[in-house]
Amino acid sequence: MERITEFPSLYRHLEQKSTFELLTEINTEDQKVAIAVTNAIPQIEPLVDAIVDKMRLDGRLFYIGAGTSGRLGVLDASECPPTFGVPKDMVIGLIAGGDKALRNPVENAEDDINQAWIDLSAYSIDAGDVLIGIAASGTTPYVINGLRKANEHGIITGSISCNPNAPVSSFAKYPIEVVVGPEYVTGSTRMKSGTAQKLILNMISTSVMIKLGRVLDNRMVDMQLSNEKLVDRGTKMVVEKTGISYQAAKDLLIKSGSVRSAIATFNLQNNQSK
Repeated sequence: MERITEFPSLYRHLEQKSTFELLTEINTEDQKVAIAVTNAIPQIEPLVDAIVDKMRLDGRLFYIGAGTSGRLGVLDASECPPTFGVPKDMVIGLIAGGDKALRNPVENAEDDINQAWIDLSAYSIDAGDVLIGIAASGTTPYVINGLRKANEHGIITGSISCNPNAPVSSFAKYPIEVVVGPEYVTGSTRMKSGTAQKLILNMISTSVMIKLGRVLDNRMVDMQLSNEKLVDRGTKMVVEKTGISYQAAKDLLIKSGSVRSAIATFNLQNNQSK
């Protein structure tokens, strides 16, 4: 296996560069990420479709990872309920070392070959669910063995890695390899590799939720109304769809609980009055 994520940086003597040079060079490298993700779309597409099929039957999506990869999975999972109004246990992110590892490194957590399945079993994962293992290097034991056990239990598996022919890919039914090249700081996969993983996770969860009907036109009609900014955004959506006044739309939105429900209530009342 060629571990491109560990290749030396294309740049030397970083400590001698000006701030402008550092920022320009980092940005130059970041521009390569979107191209690499584009090349991986044929690998992402079938995984999205497989997730949608399972979720239409009340299946769940799990992410597992260690370090930056684990944090990105937890982040994506945690953003699904407020963005799309789905139950908090519909998309679940797990990180090696548990929640403590979100802020602090947990020694040897990623090397434990048994813990991933223990963590997943706590949620009663089964063949109705989908598991995605995230590992920039593609060699993380926590992730590889979690996928291996999932395969043994008939669970659909996917992976996201940043090396060609990564070991983790052989344990995933739907492997995604997005090769972004050496990092600006040698081996610092929180940079380009992490950015690529974040982009792919955005693409997966957003596409899945759209196909499950959680977006109307291009609007988050099921978003949680958890602050005034979101109430204002939702109110404007209701105004746009119904033509009623801002205050009437806000009152209807708050009473209905979501943009989707507010629009449906308005349409129902409007039809009944005809």
